[in-house]
Amino acid sequence: MSTTKLRVAFLAAATVSAALAATVITAGTASARTSTQVLPTRVVTDEGPVQGTAAGAVRTFQGIPYAAPPTGERRWKEPQQVRHWSSPLDARTPKSACAQPTDQPISIEDGGSEDCLYLNVTTPAGGMAGRLPVIVWIHGGSFTYGDGATYRAAKLAAAQQGAMVVTINYRLGAFGFLSAPGLRAPANLGLLDQQAALKWVNRNAGAFGGDPRNVTIMGQSGGGYSVCAQLVSPGARGLFNKAIVQSAGCVGPDGSFTRTQAETNGLIVAKAAGCDGPRTTDSCLRRRSTGELIKASISGHDGYRPVVDGKVLPEAPSRAIAAGRFGRVPVLHGSTHDEMSGLAGLDEITTGRPLTAEGYTKKVTKQFGKDAPAVLAEYPAANYPAPGAALSAVLTDSEWSTAALDTQRALARYTPVYAYDFAETQAPYFKSVPRPASFSLGTGHMIDLAYLFDNDLFEPLDAAQAGLSDTVTAYWSRFASTGQMNKYGMPTWKRFTTSRPYVQRLASGRIGQTDFAADHHYAFWKALAS
Repeated sequence: MSTTKLRVAFLAAATVSAALAATVITAGTASARTSTQVLPTRVVTDEGPVQGTAAGAVRTFQGIPYAAPPTGERRWKEPQQVRHWSSPLDARTPKSACAQPTDQPISIEDGGSEDCLYLNVTTPAGGMAGRLPVIVWIHGGSFTYGDGATYRAAKLAAAQQGAMVVTINYRLGAFGFLSAPGLRAPANLGLLDQQAALKWVNRNAGAFGGDPRNVTIMGQSGGGYSVCAQLVSPGARGLFNKAIVQSAGCVGPDGSFTRTQAETNGLIVAKAAGCDGPRTTDSCLRRRSTGELIKASISGHDGYRPVVDGKVLPEAPSRAIAAGRFGRVPVLHGSTHDEMSGLAGLDEITTGRPLTAEGYTKKVTKQFGKDAPAVLAEYPAANYPAPGAALSAVLTDSEWSTAALDTQRALARYTPVYAYDFAETQAPYFKSVPRPASFSLGTGHMIDLAYLFDNDLFEPLDAAQAGLSDTVTAYWSRFASTGQMNKYGMPTWKRFTTSRPYVQRLASGRIGQTDFAADHHYAFWKALAS
């Protein structure tokens, strides 16, 4: 299995309820509110009124359409304007996820629907003085899986700074990123959906108490690569003011496909659907049902990426960002300390037998070929608690950590950057998923999200983890509000610069500067690649 495939093995994939009496607030209202005022659960958006709920510290509005259903004749077309309504829309429960395979643990269980262009809004339940910063969350899942509603955003919305958090759906897989020879459809429909959601935020944030002039886009893994793409896309310019990228190297090998790569994968889908005739591909694919297209689709983590099409994505994000051709907004960027620990422990979990030193040598040799002796010398199994821990470090550092530092250095040449390493040694894990006995998983890919959102994928936080969650959400909301990290009473977090590459370690009881390059053997991997 290639390193590129390994990097995307665990990618990101439900709702606050309870009712409260409502009053009306109209779009564009700009008056400040006191912290004791209870905000209304009926809000008038530019498209029509919506009825949400309030529970505890937050208000929630779910299943709000930001574009017309991309069904029927609108399949594989750019997002269209939603039809206005006059009666209050019931926004107390989420709507469907976007259509996707159900073969992965992060899949949406019912497989979703093509009618899926909905978003969810969470704000503090009490009024704030002035406008709230807006955070738009783009979920991960290899551009194939996941949805917005499963990421319940009360933690971020009610954090120290306060925020309006918007979680969105966007078309996935064959419906959002398919480029097949003969298919007459724009590339990157999923990215265009994300931009349509950002335009909805621009129109409607004020109605919910948010500031449309202070919008941060935030994503993890596939969502993080989406943020990288939006930094480069001309259509996204002016739609956001800051960016948070988690576990995605904008300057790395995994962020986009060329048109040729995308059409090669698209031809596989067209053939599987029986639609690879030279003149009938478009009409044939459009006649196929949702289920038939899902069955024909490439599942897993390698089938779809944003496509360099010369329009929505004029060039690969890795090239554009390295050259400074991107929206120069402040960026918070980082990764987890043990991105690949889950994959490194997978054999032990499935077989019950820990990886041996011999087995470690074989895996490294298979992965790195002629460079394996150098890798084994740099990461001797004897230096780690178990061979599985050594493998986790090798896989994490070789791609994830190296790409993270490369990205931070590239961005910092042109725009303010804050960098982090999420390094909790005893983190929660996925519910009902066993852990290897021979080594600790630390903070693996996607596990940082347990500290930022409530999501049924994860185990509950213990007291120490909950304390770290409070600190992290305060940092994130502070960045969304001001573009900076520091606030009185919180550990100092300095800006990352090319001359002083400051990286903040985030862990219970140990928040502060870390030597990221040394910890993740950055110089070794750069020398090996040269």
